[in-house]
Amino acid sequence: MMKNVGVIGAGTMGNGIAQVFAHAGFQVLVQDVAQAALDRGRAGIEKSLAKFVEKGKIDAASRDAALGRLRFSTSLDGFAEVDFVVEAAVEDRETKRALFARLDERARPGVMLTSNTSSISITTLAAATKRPELVLGMHFMNPVPLMTLVELVRGQATSAEAMATATALCGQLGKTPVEAADYPGFIANRVLMPMINEAVFAVMEGVGTPEAIDTVMKLGMNHPMGPLTLADFIGLDVCLAILEVLHDGLGDPKYRPCPLLKRMVAAGHLGRKSGRGFYTY
Repeated sequence: MMKNVGVIGAGTMGNGIAQVFAHAGFQVLVQDVAQAALDRGRAGIEKSLAKFVEKGKIDAASRDAALGRLRFSTSLDGFAEVDFVVEAAVEDRETKRALFARLDERARPGVMLTSNTSSISITTLAAATKRPELVLGMHFMNPVPLMTLVELVRGQATSAEAMATATALCGQLGKTPVEAADYPGFIANRVLMPMINEAVFAVMEGVGTPEAIDTVMKLGMNHPMGPLTLADFIGLDVCLAILEVLHDGLGDPKYRPCPLLKRMVAAGHLGRKSGRGFYTY
């Protein structure tokens, strides 16, 4: 019976994942290398749960119970006690591989190690461990507490049992799992990023303003937000990194990142988080 969950990374995704597990009744240990990140993470979760109470989706007692199930640490020592791990660290292959090797040493035998990566090969991460059959991708969507989809990514060696366990866990969290194979970008970003990239090419070539392109996709295709607004929300640096994974991994020129996207990232115009992207915030 799984009771204790370890989450690596106290960024936007890590916090959201920790909140969802805590709300579902799990004891959650959140680890990050920086104490400041953990403090921001805790504050972010408190703010998010407060909004749910305001909107009447949960009561104050549920909020307090969820907060009571969270622990924060800068050390990985506590991961010797957890029953399940979700890694949501920085989207960098070598950082993640090193982390998986360390987690493999810390976690008890039989404990599954999962990654929230949006595009990095699960097979590559699994190969850094001695338990590749217990490694898979659990790609949550942002914002995690609101979005119901989880992409479950089966690596080359992932066992059917591990996939079944993760599928059942998604049900406990109130999420809908969709299985994807371990190819660059999985399903979500394999389809989404070329659309965003094409929208950036359309801006660069003067086909339309960002407002015009986003309006066409919202009103014409019924998307809740346009691709350029979405790119600003995700972070243009993240979009560029995923496109580079697609381009390198599949070798097809259709995934070539738009030069304008590269230029904006080089200028530090990363979207909402930097105050400026295709729009000003």
